[in-house]
Amino acid sequence: MERYILGYVTNNALPGVTAEDANRLTHINLAFGKVKDGLLDMHELENIGEVERIRALNPKLKFVLSVGGWGAGGFSIMSRTAEGREAFAASCLREVEKYGLDGIDIDWEYPCDNSANIDCDSSDKQNFTFLLQALRDALGEDRIVSIAAGAGSYFIEDTEMDKVAAICDYVQIMTYDIRSGFQREAGHHTGLFTSPGDRLNGSVKASVDSFHAAGVPRDKIVIGAAFYSRRWDGLPDVNHGLFQLAGTIGQYGPGFTVLERDFINKNGFVRYWDDDAKAPFLFNGSSLISYDDTESIRLKCEYLKAEGLKGIMYWDHGSDPSRRLLGAMWAAITA
Repeated sequence: MERYILGYVTNNALPGVTAEDANRLTHINLAFGKVKDGLLDMHELENIGEVERIRALNPKLKFVLSVGGWGAGGFSIMSRTAEGREAFAASCLREVEKYGLDGIDIDWEYPCDNSANIDCDSSDKQNFTFLLQALRDALGEDRIVSIAAGAGSYFIEDTEMDKVAAICDYVQIMTYDIRSGFQREAGHHTGLFTSPGDRLNGSVKASVDSFHAAGVPRDKIVIGAAFYSRRWDGLPDVNHGLFQLAGTIGQYGPGFTVLERDFINKNGFVRYWDDDAKAPFLFNGSSLISYDDTESIRLKCEYLKAEGLKGIMYWDHGSDPSRRLLGAMWAAITA
């Protein structure tokens, strides 16, 4: 089975995509298109012309337009009628054809949920499925329809994943931010397995098992890796801060290149390895930083191969200009 390596690349990072990047990735998710007045809006992707340059570096590379992201609304209202869904799908087809793209990735965060201060309704659960079917009908069977799914049980409860999986080419589970900006308990935000003492009980494996039980075939599951970190401050110096209550919620932390330069075994931060979770973390006596490194990514790739999963994706490309994490990912997948 061909396995995928997918990278979310934002507008600002597109000009920096190199030939090496293009030949280590199978897919680039262009982040982001938005929903505006019920139609696809491309104003954030000013550098989409870079697609032509990058495609020349690797003609086999797939370019998928990701629509949404955290705080991006418009999905719920647009998807409540067949006319709305069809008009949106038609606007997606126009942009796909205009820029020679390979498909659409829906990153609705999240159906039936207004925690990001977006429009929502209980009918989102069924309308999410209808929206994806409208996209499939408009784009055809030869183009990609995919989703980015929240890693927790909330996403499964608020969608029809068996039906969604039947429509989509693959399902990308965002197995990062498992501990997010809503939790004060410091811990792994992208751990492979659940560590004893972790009251949140979240991990890549837990998410994969839940999505599979909800009807997603294993060979359609793509897991996520984090090229950025999460940080908690105001922790007691107990268990190196792991699973302790912090004075802050989990803040968005530095990207991996900055972590290597300024934090990993530097400036008072010590790297620790949780062998149960197969995940690294940093602690300086009062602050904990959770992240992925080359070792944890290698183990994620070995896990997905052993489990028969489709591949691995990451957020986001610009967070690691050193390319160390993508290099480790590529080496492990192709080994």
